[in-house]
Amino acid sequence: MIDGPLIVGAGPVGLSAALLARARGLPAHVVEHLPAGAAKPGSRAIFLHRQTIQTLAAAAPGLADRMVREGLVWAGRATYWAGRRVHHRRHAPMPAGLAPYVCLPQPRVETLLRETAVRAGVTFAWHARADEVTLLDDSVLVRATDGRQWCAAFVVAADGAGSTVRRRLGIRMDGDARGHAFVVVDVADDPARPLPAERVFHYRHPRAAGRNVLVVPFAGGHRVDLQCRADDDPAALAADPSAWLRPLLPAGHAGEITWSSHYLFRQAVAETFTSGRVLLAGEAAHLFAPFGARGLNSGIADAAAAVDAIASVVQAGLVRPRAAFGSDGSGASVGTDRPGTVLGADGSDAVLGALADYDRVRRAAAERNRAAAGKALAHLTAAGPHRRAAQRAAAVAARVLPRAGAWLDRRPFGPRDAGIPGSLY
Repeated sequence: MIDGPLIVGAGPVGLSAALLARARGLPAHVVEHLPAGAAKPGSRAIFLHRQTIQTLAAAAPGLADRMVREGLVWAGRATYWAGRRVHHRRHAPMPAGLAPYVCLPQPRVETLLRETAVRAGVTFAWHARADEVTLLDDSVLVRATDGRQWCAAFVVAADGAGSTVRRRLGIRMDGDARGHAFVVVDVADDPARPLPAERVFHYRHPRAAGRNVLVVPFAGGHRVDLQCRADDDPAALAADPSAWLRPLLPAGHAGEITWSSHYLFRQAVAETFTSGRVLLAGEAAHLFAPFGARGLNSGIADAAAAVDAIASVVQAGLVRPRAAFGSDGSGASVGTDRPGTVLGADGSDAVLGALADYDRVRRAAAERNRAAAGKALAHLTAAGPHRRAAQRAAAVAARVLPRAGAWLDRRPFGPRDAGIPGSLY
């Protein structure tokens, strides 16, 4: 029996959950389908909000400080309409401790989290693909395809958008399965002709055949998001990005294209975030568009809430191990008694209450994040004559009215409001 949460998935959400568990004095064991240290391509999720930085600072001393040192804070942001600048704002340099966010590629974030987790005593089972999930009366049994198995009082499922745990539990995703296509490209810095360290959004970029384009700097390069039209072939645009990307860069810019892909702007939330003693977190529980940086930041908020729920009952002495049980080869002890836990007085009610609170609060936050992302999508696609007219009017008004340009600048990203005091995600 694993005396602490079993976490399925060693992405940033799962690793954050493991570190937060250790910070609360709980052991943590992580099961990951990839081999240890497997390389992941692309910048992926790059934006860590201050709320997330503070959460990670509480998880491990020095971790957040290192991310802030290695990451990038934009020098400013700008918005263009058909090639004409309608908004520009420079950001004053800030002390590292007050950074409102940092931009750091997800693979680097994961490396820092993983190294910190190892030092904190988190144990890992690598190259272990979860395949079967069995809900017992007071525990959860997880089996991998290679026969390894683990039993724990609680499981945090952070195994991503295609979550095996969620599918094995029969939890449906509620939302738009059609999606809207975007192409994303990473471009390395060119020291000879550096791009400004500014987030830039282009409505109807004249050098992209009138498509919308977002350029976001991060430590080591820039990411370019191209919004596809209905008749575009996203796979073809991602396979050969140089043809459409080079005209968007300064003449002579020699930055290497290091990664390209395409994705669908999907909106989906799991019908429940809990089943038995399994708590879904991150993209196992919800899918949002990258615009607005809700995926990673809300996922780490899920991880913190999941660990709080588990710790609240474990540390109150309401859940105690019945017998050790494991066959993962990682040093976990093995027992012959039936795996499970013993509940203290009123323990069952406390567990149910903690899980219900997690489901209620985090699912409500996910719904608000989905609504915010939906507003961003409606603006980006400019569906309907009224939205198109409003954007054109704002672009004209921005010549003399700065508020109109500021409106165009913030609308592609939607509002940030999770409906939780002190939390944006």
